Amino acid sequence: MTIRSARPEDAEFIAQTILNSMRGHRPRGWFDVALGWPEAECLAFVAGVAVARAVSMWHVSQFLVAEIDGKPAAALCAVPAAGTGSAAWRAIEEVSLSIGLTASELDAIRQRGAYSRACWVQGGEGDWMIEHVATDPAYRGRGLMQALIAHALDKGRAAGFARTTISFLIGNEPAERAYSKAGFVFVEEKRDPNFEAIIGAPGFRMFARKI
Repeated sequence: MTIRSARPEDAEFIAQTILNSMRGHRPRGWFDVALGWPEAECLAFVAGVAVARAVSMWHVSQFLVAEIDGKPAAALCAVPAAGTGSAAWRAIEEVSLSIGLTASELDAIRQRGAYSRACWVQGGEGDWMIEHVATDPAYRGRGLMQALIAHALDKGRAAGFARTTISFLIGNEPAERAYSKAGFVFVEEKRDPNFEAIIGAPGFRMFARKI
């Protein structure tokens, strides 16, 4: 196993990581709902976001990748929590314009994606944030996620952060077990009936730990 920073050529793998992590244990995640497109089109859009000029938490430069025999097998994003929301939307706008979406189509994406606001929880402005954690199913059970999290914690510590957070869908028991094993503990959760009606999970739960 090798842990390295993601590169532009990893864009499609990072896009699949983002989609899988957002879906968690459910069949749809935020991009599926907000875009409302088939899988291949969602994947292409997110791959564009991953290499956009606007650097967001979805950008390849923000990801660590675990490789097995030179092949990407797992990844996660590790970034300062401050300003992540506005940066993410700038990346969406950039890619939307590049593929010719109209202002009304972009607004529709925003409206469809608004369902998550009522129960989204993430780190505070002074926190180091780990998100978009996923392993290729073919490589599960090899300790890749624990190794990636350890590297992400080292990266946050080196950047001067004292606390790191991680969020996931309520009911995603494998994620909860993995994060507990890595030393994270429950901090907060938010639930919303509209969110549950769309996704099938009650809301989000956030764990945290000292770095």
